[in-house]
Amino acid sequence: MAEADAFQGERSRMVDEQLRRRDIFDRRVLEAMRSVPRHRFVPEDLDHLAYSDAPLPIGHRQTISQPYIVALMSQMLRLRGPEKVLDVGTGSGYQAAILARLAQRVISLERIPELAEGARALLADIGVENVEVCVADGSSGWPPEAPYGAILVAASAPRAPRPLLEQLAEGGRLVIPVGGVEGQILERWTRRGDGWDCEQAAPVSFVPLVGEFGWSADLRSL
Repeated sequence: MAEADAFQGERSRMVDEQLRRRDIFDRRVLEAMRSVPRHRFVPEDLDHLAYSDAPLPIGHRQTISQPYIVALMSQMLRLRGPEKVLDVGTGSGYQAAILARLAQRVISLERIPELAEGARALLADIGVENVEVCVADGSSGWPPEAPYGAILVAASAPRAPRPLLEQLAEGGRLVIPVGGVEGQILERWTRRGDGWDCEQAAPVSFVPLVGEFGWSADLRSL
């Protein structure tokens, strides 16, 4: 019980000091960040760093994003509750767990089978029932469940992948880091009929989105 109380305190400090003091104002996002146990989604030997303002390695040359970026991207989606969301880049499952508290259903795609299996087991263990984790090339999206009210991509692409744009519902939002391998800008694309509006937000640095409509395995733009 003492350990659980200690982590609850860490989560509250994370929300108050890293999120509220910056530009995270969405009440539902703040509550989700306060509720989901981020320490469960990092390697056990790093759980003491789980609520620090930094990304952490999760194996397979992948990372869990820093809490502020998770909150910012979630807020940019402008979720209200009834949406079906596509989460690209499951990793350890933390972003999917946050989205599960903000939307009705989440389809989460991960190209590395071992990460997908681990995330699937962990989400079930903490009682998340509205996330489906699939092994797939996230740059191609997941057509069987399209269209989506929102799509979040937790990996960087040289440009917004066309399949993801096309899988948005009318008025749906795609939030994705776009740019080179060394640094990107967060973009939000909103579907308007047969076209899309694009807004840019903060500079970020993500692992590359490897796939048919992202980067090749040797980090060449496809």
